[in-house]
Amino acid sequence: MHFNSPGSRIAIDENLMETVQHGSNNYPFHFYYENLALFDFHCIEWHWHTELEFVYVESGTVTSWIGEEQLILPAGSGVFINSKILHRFYSPGEAIIPNFVCMPSFIAAQDSFIYQKYILPVLSSSLTYQIFQEKVRWQEEVLSIMKQIVAVQDNVSSGELATAALVQRLWLELYENADISYKKNHIDDSASSQARLQLMMQYVHQNYSQDVSLDDIASYAGISKSTVLNLFRRYLHITPINYLINYRLNEAALQLSKTEKKIITISEETGFNNVDYFCRLFKKHYHLTPTEYRKRKLSAYSV
Repeated sequence: MHFNSPGSRIAIDENLMETVQHGSNNYPFHFYYENLALFDFHCIEWHWHTELEFVYVESGTVTSWIGEEQLILPAGSGVFINSKILHRFYSPGEAIIPNFVCMPSFIAAQDSFIYQKYILPVLSSSLTYQIFQEKVRWQEEVLSIMKQIVAVQDNVSSGELATAALVQRLWLELYENADISYKKNHIDDSASSQARLQLMMQYVHQNYSQDVSLDDIASYAGISKSTVLNLFRRYLHITPINYLINYRLNEAALQLSKTEKKIITISEETGFNNVDYFCRLFKKHYHLTPTEYRKRKLSAYSV
């Protein structure tokens, strides 16, 4: 088993939806064997996708934010993330996380009886995620199936068929044991809150190079400043302005590693009007000066 090469971040569009197609149209399943230590800040940043996702923590400890919840996932545990749910992963050190994503149609065709009876109820439920722990019998079985799915990815002769059969077994365990009750008020509130948050994050991503204030973000979303603060704290556990600053620093880091622009130019293009202030913030955030960060990235690319 080898590590997928993650780069410094995952690719998302302006709505935070991941833009990479997982698998193919005729086989909508993809497996990743990843080490969070290989990502910038040991972090897979906020994103969402239409696929279902299953993550197994092979080693290390992972902090995951899913919707408005923060979870600690120790080695040996796993988690299911439902379709279209915002999520983020972080580890303070190395964390090996085999994971796979698949379209719901990988389990059964969308126009089939199986899909309508066994898949749609989960997609339509208030279940945003489900943790799997070895101490719970049915969850222990799920973890065993997940590890079998990981193992068959190296089977070049019948890996796809084995994967499909195991994913169906996995889904049966989830369907029969997880709480998939339909809670309309909760779903409507959560969907509305996430939509507003995504709208505000999109505004930050599109305007980070300009002067952006809390008033601007609130006005764009059509809500009060207190609601803006509440949504950012509730889901992202950060203030809107700190989110803006972190996004600017991340964009600056990308330019440092991908371009030969001068540091003062990058500072101005990412919304920092004072290059000394930018350098201080960058070093505090990355524990490297912009010049040191650029040299380290260039050295890594040349290996």
